[in-house]
Amino acid sequence: MASVSSDEWRAVCDKFTNAQHLSDVESRSDPENNPFLSKYKAREVLREIHCSLKSFEAGDGEEEVGGESPESGVQRSSEPPVERPSEDVFVRGVSGDSPAGLRAARLGAVEYYLGVNHVDTEELSAGQEHLMNCMKLLERCRVSPENVSLFIHVRNQLGILWAGRDETETAQGFLETAEFIYQRYMKEDGTPPTDITEYFTTEEKLLTHQERTKRFEFAYTHTMYYLAQVYKNLGETERAATYCHSTLQRQLQLNQFNPMEWALNAATLSQYYITKGQYMEGRHCLSAASVIAGLAGDVPSEEAAKESETESERREKLRQQRADIARCWIKYCLNLLQDAKKLLEDNIGELNPDRQEELKRERRNDEEEEEKRRKSALLFGSEDTFDSIASQEEKVRCLYPLDFSEAKAVFLVGQNYVIQAKEYFLMDGYVTDHIEILQDHSSLYRNLIFFEEEAEARCKMHKRRIDLLEPICNDLNSQYYLLIRRQLMFELAETYNEMTDLKLSRTNRQGDTQSLDNHTMKKINHLCSSSVKYFQMFLDSLCSPEGKFPERLEEDVLRPALAAKFRLARLHTLMICPVPSVQLDNLNMSLENYKFVVDYCAAHPEAVAAVETELELSTEMAGLLPLKINRLKARMAVNN
Repeated sequence: MASVSSDEWRAVCDKFTNAQHLSDVESRSDPENNPFLSKYKAREVLREIHCSLKSFEAGDGEEEVGGESPESGVQRSSEPPVERPSEDVFVRGVSGDSPAGLRAARLGAVEYYLGVNHVDTEELSAGQEHLMNCMKLLERCRVSPENVSLFIHVRNQLGILWAGRDETETAQGFLETAEFIYQRYMKEDGTPPTDITEYFTTEEKLLTHQERTKRFEFAYTHTMYYLAQVYKNLGETERAATYCHSTLQRQLQLNQFNPMEWALNAATLSQYYITKGQYMEGRHCLSAASVIAGLAGDVPSEEAAKESETESERREKLRQQRADIARCWIKYCLNLLQDAKKLLEDNIGELNPDRQEELKRERRNDEEEEEKRRKSALLFGSEDTFDSIASQEEKVRCLYPLDFSEAKAVFLVGQNYVIQAKEYFLMDGYVTDHIEILQDHSSLYRNLIFFEEEAEARCKMHKRRIDLLEPICNDLNSQYYLLIRRQLMFELAETYNEMTDLKLSRTNRQGDTQSLDNHTMKKINHLCSSSVKYFQMFLDSLCSPEGKFPERLEEDVLRPALAAKFRLARLHTLMICPVPSVQLDNLNMSLENYKFVVDYCAAHPEAVAAVETELELSTEMAGLLPLKINRLKARMAVNN
């Protein structure tokens, strides 16, 4: 090999620097009609470097290393290569600092860069060929400080390539090998390794140990990031979450991250922890996301956005990203309330005081246990951000709320983020997102109501839910937003139904209407009628254009449709009317709906499991109501 101080070698190094500049810098300014112009130029320079290295070998009289040239027509296998972690890479072949090892590494690096170049220009098969050439060259060497970085980089790239082809297990093999190599190297050696750019750098431009370490650690961070994606695609969600968490922490430690991108990834990770009931971890991710998002700077003003296209794009992007994080906070608060409700409710869905007291007694041990878990957890942050993240965490609890006061504190945090999210996701332009946020706001109220004991206060909160959803439901075009309208109609129907029950509960018995004043009777009938209206609207939305109700209900609407029929039957019996003929009509409507549930389940036995309780009550009422109807008819006949 020619001396590294020779003019020839300096020319090679200059060419490499030029190729890097073309690929990383000049390519950003390539014209739209030729987006890979600079990449193609870089490729030609890399090929020249490859030829120079081969000629140096020939000049030294050494045996050729590396097989075919970059221009060769090597037949490409359609079968995905198999790679699994192995000890062989640490014991086979020549040392990385030997002349043969250095020659293989340098040629391998050129093949690596050519492979990346072809992948960047969407020539995946050619990219795979060059990356596999790099792998073949490295087969002649054992892992050492001189080549360990290249060992990992090429496997990272092959992992990305095969993951993009949905060959997830093939990608997994390359990435797990890269992980194994890093861990084994750090355990057995750990010295700052040669960076792959240094194969073509003159001695005076070699990197410091600190910079080498930083680049090597960053390469491994990429390995972990890609593995997180692979495990997610394989359905190994817990493993994926662990790798994602570690990736985010390493990015902070290395100070190599985009603030908003990092914050969105942390907020997304929080949603996994929330679904697992790990609210301490979920809160920590969201708190870190809020703090790190702040590092992106203030959102440009409307005036600044009008004056500059760049500022306009930045304003739009920052506002959306922060609104997305706010929506993740909403889900945190909503799920925390929902899970607390599940812990505290009795067999009819009401708050169980005995269970409440039991959980309160356990609270002290829970708090101590949570503090121990927090100290042992992998926490985000550095000296600059750790205190800010901790302060953010203190704004909302991670233990289940056990009474109204605690639940309201969680509700208010969620409601504050609802306001923030709605500032960006306006009805004009973001219909689906805006409505989902409103539905979450309604759900926050619904779960807070569970903790409220006073019926009148419950009614007022239900009324706020109606005020949120009713205008939207009535204004939506059913042609374009049918599914959303169905959701809103059903929720409004149930909300009015719950308000009816609350109003009726204020009398001694549901059937005791004698003590009700005229205003209260009208109020109850209004609530009943409103619930009936929205349940009927929901059922009508299932009909064909000719108005015919389906003989067989689709699985996604089976339970709601039969539940709506059952609720309609009950609501018609709750209507308060002194006119016997109207009472008779209501009872007949009630019987018709109860019989529908019974008859449908008889005709479709698979539906029974979806409405067991409703079916049992419907069967009973379908037997009792005819007797009540006949008695009413008899009284009417006597009076006439």
